[in-house]
Amino acid sequence: MYSRFQRFWTALLLTFGLVITVSLWESEASSKTEFSLEQPKVLAQRLAETLIAQIPKAPQFSIPIQCSLGKDCFILLYPDRDPSPKAIDFGCGRQTYDGHKGTDFAIADEQVMAQGVPVLASAPGKVLRVRDGVQDRRLENVAEKVNVEGVECGNGIVIDHSSMPDGAGWETQYCHLRNGTVVVKPGEVVERGTVLGMVGASGAASFPHVHLSLRYQGQVVDPFVGPEAAAGCQVDPMAVWDQSLPYTPTGLIRAGFSPVPPTMEQLWDGEFKETALAQTIPNLLFWVQAYGVLQGDRVEYKLFDPSGAIAVDNQEVLKSPSRTWLGYVGKKNNPQRPLVLGQWRGEYRLVRDGKMLLEVKRALQLS
Repeated sequence: MYSRFQRFWTALLLTFGLVITVSLWESEASSKTEFSLEQPKVLAQRLAETLIAQIPKAPQFSIPIQCSLGKDCFILLYPDRDPSPKAIDFGCGRQTYDGHKGTDFAIADEQVMAQGVPVLASAPGKVLRVRDGVQDRRLENVAEKVNVEGVECGNGIVIDHSSMPDGAGWETQYCHLRNGTVVVKPGEVVERGTVLGMVGASGAASFPHVHLSLRYQGQVVDPFVGPEAAAGCQVDPMAVWDQSLPYTPTGLIRAGFSPVPPTMEQLWDGEFKETALAQTIPNLLFWVQAYGVLQGDRVEYKLFDPSGAIAVDNQEVLKSPSRTWLGYVGKKNNPQRPLVLGQWRGEYRLVRDGKMLLEVKRALQLS
């Protein structure tokens, strides 16, 4: 006859208040362990089911702007997922800044803004708060933020989505709408796609866009990863969008020709859209405005004269990253050797790690 003893392995799951005890029996006469591997498998499965059951089911949200992403609008900035003073977006890129709490859906310039681009409700709900009457005035530097202190969101709307399935605790905020265009009032019930106003540049905005902030129980949620994602960018995305949105951290804003060196402010204003210029211009410059360029990117320019000959062939490796970037090349109009009449063509490529990310072609008639 022999005695037996029992050893207990205990895992305390403090988060859920569960105690799981696994008993292991051993015989004094034998070192063979009588233990079934099926036991921890079953426990693990039950634990996983418990964890999944406690994750709130998120409602689905639509993009808050009436446009075609990648064609006449683009996502310029994403929510910041780094809790430190640094900044990183959900794709491990840098198209964000420290403390940014929303997704910025941008349009090309203020001329497009003046034509009217509707801001839409991302989901059904009830309007909680609205603000209108804030001037559209793009901030050109950090020092100008003092001018919009207390109204950084500009003209905006907050919508409660508790009335929709799985919507309890969810709300959306829409910022920087164009002055005088907000068309909803507190208490008004809206549907998905209801027009709220027009894209603008009010409040703390340096470019025309609508900023969408998504919150669950008062906490900011990155719509590209969902409410349960940990901080940082190495997470399993559980997006709450009602459509698949590609992650595009680098892209084109605008490109064209100008007779003088363009500035970023002039491009956001909507200048230099001409497709024909007079031969008397002082310069012929081919410019490109892009977003999300990185240090080490190679940019390639070619400018062709009307005969098809290469007038400018230039390459450059970028020395620093930039969330918004502007570059250009061109030729002076020398009285001794004036620019040739006819169609000039510009070509641009952005290459990263041997892969071409952007290719742009534009043409201009010189007469």
